[in-house]
Amino acid sequence: MHPVLDMRELTKVYGTGDTTVHALRGVSLTVDRGDYVAIMGSSGSGKSTLMNILGCLDVPTGGRYLLDSVDVSRLTDRQLALVRNRLIGFVFQAFNLIARTSAVANVELPLAYAGVHARERRRRALTALETVGLSDRADHEPNQLSGGQQQRVAIARALVTEPALVLADEPTGNLDSHATDDVLAILDDLHRAGRTIVLITHEPDVGARADRLIRLKDGEVLSDLRHSLSPASSHAEAVAAG
Repeated sequence: MHPVLDMRELTKVYGTGDTTVHALRGVSLTVDRGDYVAIMGSSGSGKSTLMNILGCLDVPTGGRYLLDSVDVSRLTDRQLALVRNRLIGFVFQAFNLIARTSAVANVELPLAYAGVHARERRRRALTALETVGLSDRADHEPNQLSGGQQQRVAIARALVTEPALVLADEPTGNLDSHATDDVLAILDDLHRAGRTIVLITHEPDVGARADRLIRLKDGEVLSDLRHSLSPASSHAEAVAAG
């Protein structure tokens, strides 16, 4: 089975001459289907640049990036937009929900862009809200929800297209400790259900939830380690052991 993400010698250069910045310097890594990966790095490490390339929000200067076997570097802007909508479910720090719009309507949005019929959109959106424990808040607008609930709506929106990859960029950055635990528990559950998750974070305790931790420094992979006892994997092992 092919990996969900396959990056070979990715480079990203901004500017020219004296203002040249090498944001990525030959990054190579693969993420298999069902992996739960955290990417960490300090400011200037290349973490945000890599996230933008992973999410097809930007393209590399050099190297190759295959997303679910699609060579992203060869796509037009319109094709990139289609890939973002169909293959990637985004979860952002700022939630990015539309104000004065119900939770279920927010979750439906990616399906509307994909041309899915209204009745099917509603069914799938309600199912996604049920997955994150918010079926009773479907008609609530963002300002009627707590920060943690808004982020759970955003996770439901990320799931509704059945994407190949859930890409979460600092998903707990605006949350208190209780809401953070709730959101991370949902990501653990999604991982156990077979979802492929890449989590961008600067918080070590959040990164420790993943099965695999990649650290970046100065645009290069500093380390790439698997956790043998992450919360998600240890729970799965306990279930398997009966």
